[in-house]
Amino acid sequence: MSEEKSAEIIDQALLDYLAAYITDHKKKVMGEVLANRTRHFTVVLEDIFKPHNASAVLRTCDCFGVQDVHIIEKVNQYKINPYVTRGASQWVDLHKYYNPSGSAVQDCFSELRRRKYKIYGTSPSAQSISLYDLPVAEPCALVFGNEHEGISAEVKANVDGLVHIPMLGFTESFNISVSASIILYELVKKAQEQELPDYFLSETEKQILRLKWYRQVVKRSDLHEKAFLKSMKE
Repeated sequence: MSEEKSAEIIDQALLDYLAAYITDHKKKVMGEVLANRTRHFTVVLEDIFKPHNASAVLRTCDCFGVQDVHIIEKVNQYKINPYVTRGASQWVDLHKYYNPSGSAVQDCFSELRRRKYKIYGTSPSAQSISLYDLPVAEPCALVFGNEHEGISAEVKANVDGLVHIPMLGFTESFNISVSASIILYELVKKAQEQELPDYFLSETEKQILRLKWYRQVVKRSDLHEKAFLKSMKE
């Protein structure tokens, strides 16, 4: 038996072991959430000044089933505000980029492109396209800038395009958390209407997340896991 196959069997056995310490209701809810999880869309936050705004975006991503959030840290380092995320941070995967001697933007964008994302910066610029014209067939990463300056010139120079929310009033933009909510609502709705193939997580991705979530909700899961591994060796 290959090492990969052995790992799969152990992981499934560990899942079954930890499942005994989780209520049926919680397991059912996790299954329903996993069924709607996606990496087709992802969010990038660039140097967010106010932590509660970034935390609100994190909560929004969880609500719309978006699994990954990428954090570009320059001057400002992001710290989760648990009162705003309301627990969302334990269900969403955070990827942080900080490079004091290089470019955190380039590091982030290189990783996104490795994952086959088209990258769009959110900006009210005249060169940006309307949210309603943004194509959803390909995986899409949306970059939101900080509250004072928006996305940086470096981001604008390296994205595949710019996108804005059409405004009907005098103010040119919403705050970051509202913008993320509006954009993700529209994109997720459009993707579901088009029934995009491979929109949801693969079964392997779901199993990886399920194990991660089980470990988080089971009290002292580290001790349970040690006991499980010991029993497997006996």
